[in-house]
Order: sequence, then structure tokens, then C-alpha cells
Amino acid sequence: MAQSADGPLAGVRVVELAGIGPGPFAAMLLADLGADVVRVDRPGGAGLGIDPARDVTNRNKRSVVVDLKRPEGVEQVLALAGRADVLIEGYRPGVAERLGVGPGACLARNPRLVYGRMTGWGQQGPLAHTAGHDIGYIALTGALGMIGPPDGPPAVPANLLGDYAGGSLYLVIGVLAALRHARTEGGAGQVVDAAIVDGTAHLTAMIHGMLAAGGWQDRRGANLLDGGAPFYGVYETADGGYMAVGALEPRFYAEFVRLLGLGDDAPGRDDLAAWDELRAAIAARFRTRTRQEWTAVFQDSDACVAPVLSLREAPAHPHLSARGTFTEHAGLTQPAPAPRFSATPGTLRRPPARPGADTDEVARDWDVPALAAPDGARRPTTPEEAAR
Repeated sequence: MAQSADGPLAGVRVVELAGIGPGPFAAMLLADLGADVVRVDRPGGAGLGIDPARDVTNRNKRSVVVDLKRPEGVEQVLALAGRADVLIEGYRPGVAERLGVGPGACLARNPRLVYGRMTGWGQQGPLAHTAGHDIGYIALTGALGMIGPPDGPPAVPANLLGDYAGGSLYLVIGVLAALRHARTEGGAGQVVDAAIVDGTAHLTAMIHGMLAAGGWQDRRGANLLDGGAPFYGVYETADGGYMAVGALEPRFYAEFVRLLGLGDDAPGRDDLAAWDELRAAIAARFRTRTRQEWTAVFQDSDACVAPVLSLREAPAHPHLSARGTFTEHAGLTQPAPAPRFSATPGTLRRPPARPGADTDEVARDWDVPALAAPDGARRPTTPEEAAR
């Protein structure tokens, strides 16, 4: 089958109003899949507070700098919106409207525009106008309360569960669905209200079903998939490393027990009253060897056991290396585009966008009036200058 190097979203134009966290990640995912993403940066910058050349969430994008506090800046964004298929913003509710680039103004300029809104609490509700972060969003949905040991506080899963799973991925799903609708005969643009609380709650659908059926207890560390079962958890090794065990099914558990060398006198997996004793026996066995040694023991087996790797270790794992799950681009080791497509694979085409470096190029390619740099902000002329 012939392949296209442009990705499945080639030809789709996206305007991203600069922010941090889930909005930029969602725009990066669209860019990885081939969309032409123009990030509208603000004077003075916005982002993670790191060197823009290393902000992987801005890869495959181009950047212009626009001052939305000036009328000409508003007009510049509306001109881009008029040529775009999608616009993404992550302001608090009402801010885009006050700036003059809200859904009303943008859809009046381009009725087929998909206007994606990324927030934590959503556009309506008692908390809509209050500040928040990932940890608070997942706390209210019940997701945070499920994670962690039964005798300790909930464990914080970085900001992957709320910001990126419940936020970015649901925004992308919504944008793509709305884009399909807009491109049907008689279709029109619309607003996609992607709230992290909504997406994170949606992720717990299976757990709610199990809870209703009596197959899940509403407390931490008491269930099959939350560390409650001794054959689904993490164990320390002799050198202070960890092994992750997911031997849920009986035949996988049998292989796990065999390779672990658990004695015949160990409690059976179906004896819930002896789970604490079984957990202690498994822990004792894991403490007899290093992580590397246990990795070799379970290598290529169906025991469902894996070493717990650090971020720097993960790219070198043989399986991930063979698949190219991580890649080197622009001097940065980073996750490769995902998912994979047989005919239109996503690619890494450009390094992280440097604020304002693509102003003239975007104006030409999008056929919009010249995007003037804000007063007092000289347009960068070299990549090195743009990075400063």
C-alpha cells in the first residue's frame, strides 16, 4: 500500500491560541497527524517556562506573535480563523469573548469553523470561573480517590490522567467529530466544550459499571485493578528497583508463580482471606534478586511482569526501541507520533516552534494580510534569535 508522508490530517488548518498544558498537547497531536497548526503566541511568551527549542508539545507547528490587546491583533487572529478549519483556545470562560476572538466573532467570519475550548471545569457550572489544576479536577471526579494504597493518601499520577487523558484527548476526539460534521453537505461549524472534569469522569465508565454491579468497592486498594489483588501490583527488588505484576488470568498467574519460584505452600490466588499473606510471600521473593535479574527471568513469558522504568530508561527498552516508540528529532529524544496509520503515517516534520519565527511564512501560505509584529517586538530573523 502506498504511503503519504503528510499524515491523515494533511490539508487541515488549525489555529492554536497559546496556552499551557492540555491545549498545546491537543494541538501537537493534530500537528503530528499532518494538520498545519499555527500557534498564536503572545508578546512576552507563554508556555512551560523552558527553552522553546525543547518544548516538545510545540513540535510540527509554526508560530506567530500577536498582541490580542490591540485591535490590529484581534483582526489578525480573525483573519487566520477565517482561513482555518479548527481553532483551539484554553482561556477561562468569557476571556476569548472579551478579547474579541470568541466563538461568535470567529464563526461569523467562518461559519464552518470548529471552535475547540479547553478548560478544567467547563464553560458553565459553579466552578467554571475559578482557577484549577489537574489534581483538583481528577479529585472531584472520583478518579484520584481510586489511586494509591488503602492505608495512605491517594497517589498523584502526575498530570497525565486529567490534563492529557481527560482533557487533550477528549478535545481532539470532539474536534475531529465536529470537523467531520462541518464537512458534510449542509454541515456547519460549532463549539466543542472540552472540560477535563467531563473527560476524566467519562474515563471511569467501566468502574462505575462494576460499582453498580457490586464488582468494585468504593475504596482504594480493595479491588482487582487498583492494587488490592496481590497479583496486580508493584514489588520492590533487591536493588531498590520495582517490578510491575499484572498476572490476572489463571494461566498467566500460573506462569508467574512458576517463574517467581513461589513455594507450593503459598496461599492460593482465590483465597481472599489470605491475600495479605500471599502478597507478603510475593514481596519476599522479589526482594531476593535485582530488577535486571527478574527482568531476565520473566523475559518473553506470559507471566505479565515488566520492570518499572524511568523516563530516561524507557526509550532504550528493546521492545520500544524495535517499534520506534521513541525517536530522536532536532536533538531531542521524544515520543514518536501515535497512533500509527498504514497509508498516512504521522511524522515529525518540524522542531518545536519558536515564538514569532514563522510570521511571514504563515501569512504567505494562509493568504492572509501581513502579520505585523506587536509594537516594540522586532520579528526574529534567525532560529537562534527566536529561541532567546
